[in-house]
Amino acid sequence: MKSTALRLYGKSDLRLETFELPEPTDDEIVAEIVTNSVCMSDHKAALQGPDHKRVPNDVAVNPTIIGHEFAGYIRKVGKRWAKQFRAGQKFSIQPALGYKGSLDAPGYSFRWIGGDASHVIIPSCVMEMDCLLPYEGDAFFKASLAEPMSCIVGACHAQYHTKYGSYQHVMGIVEGGACAILAGAGPMGMGCIDYLVQGPRKPGLIVVTDIDQPRIDRAASLMTVADAAKHGVKLVYLNTAKESNPVAAMKALAGEKAFDDVFVFAPVAPVVEQADAILGRNGCLNFFAGPTKTDFSARFNFYNVHYAETHLVGTSGGNTDDMRESLQLMAAGRINPAAMITHIGGITAARDTVLKLHEIPGGKKLIYTHYDFPLMAIDDLAKSADPVFRTLGEYCASHQGLWNLEAERYLIEHAPKYEG
Repeated sequence: MKSTALRLYGKSDLRLETFELPEPTDDEIVAEIVTNSVCMSDHKAALQGPDHKRVPNDVAVNPTIIGHEFAGYIRKVGKRWAKQFRAGQKFSIQPALGYKGSLDAPGYSFRWIGGDASHVIIPSCVMEMDCLLPYEGDAFFKASLAEPMSCIVGACHAQYHTKYGSYQHVMGIVEGGACAILAGAGPMGMGCIDYLVQGPRKPGLIVVTDIDQPRIDRAASLMTVADAAKHGVKLVYLNTAKESNPVAAMKALAGEKAFDDVFVFAPVAPVVEQADAILGRNGCLNFFAGPTKTDFSARFNFYNVHYAETHLVGTSGGNTDDMRESLQLMAAGRINPAAMITHIGGITAARDTVLKLHEIPGGKKLIYTHYDFPLMAIDDLAKSADPVFRTLGEYCASHQGLWNLEAERYLIEHAPKYEG
């Protein structure tokens, strides 16, 4: 079987190629990829090449397929897995396998599996680690976003608190408590708002801060104050760039108790220090954003660590249970990660998207792996000279400007296929 895929050969050396996949063995599964969401981790792996911890040293001669936020159909099941999986099943994958303690992961480390591909061979280690996850929902783009959503779910589960005089860690956010999401009007921050409002454990107050007013306006139009109130959550958006004393403004919203849970969505020292300053007694700060600098640091109030029992945690991805929870909530229609997506593109757009991701504004970039069209902002679809993309824009306009199931189905039926 032939596959077309974006393969990594070295630092910034990505090549879109069509090649023959090897014949699958009885303990492997053949799959067709429909969507892959581009992650900043893809960008880092592409720039670093074999210097990246997950990328093999021999990629120059044994290239790997890039992309780890993908979804599609199972097409052929080896005999070993015939009782667990079937052809035609929809799936997503948890890339953090943890197989025998290795960092190897689909999208970084394997020759025949990665998200920016038309067809792949799923190796037995994925199934052995229970990381091939059936998806019962409708839209493939949602399943592609299950991995980034699982990072948010994992962060919320990683929060912990204690009771005075007890050393037992009570895991999760404080139900009914005060929560702050700093630098939170971007795609991951909006996913966090969605999960906290719609998920199984809700705070009583969520304060979302940012310094970009258009980004705040977009978040507020999609994650509305009124909808949060229907779920018993008071949601407040705050532009800290307009506040002479941002910490005082945030504390005023939380009251005397201050904040129980604070999430930091930007690796910026002043933001980390703001988060520390608004923690209440027994509050937990989650440093969600991954810095690129290995020596990143910020000041932290250790007086409060000692006397106010404040905590600091960091999470770098979710586990398989977090991903299952994300897929289940999506399939049930309780959370909708569409607000994360700001651009769509075909497989021919994948290379430049990965390499130039840091230069492209907006949120998540979604690749449809069988198609040939450039990366396009969803906001620009309605202005396209091509009637196919204008129609996609109309579908999005009827869904608050968001990517949606109807648009995905129309794209799959009408967008130009890649024939390379």
